[in-house]
Amino acid sequence: MNIQFVEPDLHWQGAQHAVNAAVAHACELGIRIHVTVVDRAGHTLAYLRMNGAFLHSEGIAVDKAYTAASFGFPTRDWLDVLGDNPRLRIGLPARDRLVVFGGGLPILVDGMCIGGIGVSGGSEEQDEACAEAGLQAMLG
Repeated sequence: MNIQFVEPDLHWQGAQHAVNAAVAHACELGIRIHVTVVDRAGHTLAYLRMNGAFLHSEGIAVDKAYTAASFGFPTRDWLDVLGDNPRLRIGLPARDRLVVFGGGLPILVDGMCIGGIGVSGGSEEQDEACAEAGLQAMLG
């Protein structure tokens, strides 16, 4: 018996469309951001930095996308996941590249995580709104 699985895949053109939409939303909000889209393996497919965006926001945007793609849920949900367990609260956020605040969203197709989008430069709510604008542009 030969079983083949065809998984949806994220294409660079869709990723670029998403970062453009996220930046357009940032312009509407009057903020300057970095935005990154990664595939399911965490590799960057598209990245855009607005002039004047905070320097540290570059790595944060990349890591938000990576975290969302790694676990398949929004980065803002991490504090709920960690709960009151002191070992998790201390140990997991200390992991390299794990972001536990808002602005990273998974890219889900038919319930399967195929990547992530991360935005940094505004408040958590603004970052997430920009990420959501990118997702909507990409996935319709």
